Amino acid sequence: MTLQIKVQHAFAGFDLDVDLDLPAGVSVLFGPSGSGKTTVINAVAGLLRPDQGRIAIGDWVLTDTASRHHSAPHRRRIGYIFQDARLFPHLSVRQNLAYGRWFAPREAKATSMDRTVEMLGIGHLLSRRPATLSGGEKQRVAIGRALLSGPRLILADEPLAALDEARKAEILPYFERLRDEVAVPILYVSHASAEVARLATTVVALRAGRVIACGPPGQVLGDVAVVGARGAASLLTVRVVAHHADGLTELATAAGTLWLPRIADATEATLRVRIMAQDVILSRDRPAGLSALNILQGTISDLRLGEGPGAMVTLAVGEDRLAARITRRSAEALGLAPGQTCHAVIKSVAVAPDAIGTGLRVSPASRD
Repeated sequence: MTLQIKVQHAFAGFDLDVDLDLPAGVSVLFGPSGSGKTTVINAVAGLLRPDQGRIAIGDWVLTDTASRHHSAPHRRRIGYIFQDARLFPHLSVRQNLAYGRWFAPREAKATSMDRTVEMLGIGHLLSRRPATLSGGEKQRVAIGRALLSGPRLILADEPLAALDEARKAEILPYFERLRDEVAVPILYVSHASAEVARLATTVVALRAGRVIACGPPGQVLGDVAVVGARGAASLLTVRVVAHHADGLTELATAAGTLWLPRIADATEATLRVRIMAQDVILSRDRPAGLSALNILQGTISDLRLGEGPGAMVTLAVGEDRLAARITRRSAEALGLAPGQTCHAVIKSVAVAPDAIGTGLRVSPASRD
């Protein structure tokens, strides 16, 4: 089910103009504060009437200014997850969930309360009041309430922004399960590239009210024009091979073995690993006598020399791309050029735990 968002709207000192056809899965609106992310999501929710535009979920038209059609927010069948959970303080967790289910239309009430509770790991919280919950627990309940409302679309407006790093690490796996196990498209707002890398199936980069890039996360997050040289990163698809007694996990990639500090996922699990371009060293020949365990072989697919001292080199490693940020002098000294075989050296400790997320278990293209 695709999501069409074609919106033009003028504010004092700011103009929004976006035209998007987003596939199923998790589409993340990504960009700095003031880029228009929340304005887009409010237009989809019906909280903003755009000057011009059309918004539709599949063939369900929510807004069409040409025909003067604008569905009221409560008729849009949208589950909205805010930065703060906004639970009813006088109701228990079970009652908050039941409140969401009360709004579900008759034909959508097949969503199981038990399955939702199990997926979010909140069974032990059902009798408690929101005041006794942690921030991460509140957000899990908010996700459950949105899901049980029988939505055709879920909107999540920076749902992790108010949480500390420990709570973010707690809640991210539940958003991954929501992405993989629930056949409802999700429009997610974030300005945190690590969060985007873990969750997104499509990334929409916004700047000053305009779309500057749209595509798979590995493509958009590796684009220096979008994230800047210091923020450029790659996403590698890996498979867990084994957990070793010395505390390392062995991962298989298309370009060789990757060793990282122990990962909790079971063997054979598919993961996506985010590697910062500045943490990659390149060598024309396979290096020897290094402490670094990770040496991946690829083919240079792109080489961009900056106006300053930097250079960005992209290696094709199977279907993935691995970016390396090096100096222009190093690129010239190595004689790097597209088509050459090259070896990428990555320190195991350079990959942070929050840079590792589950791989997409269900292809977005296969969803209804």
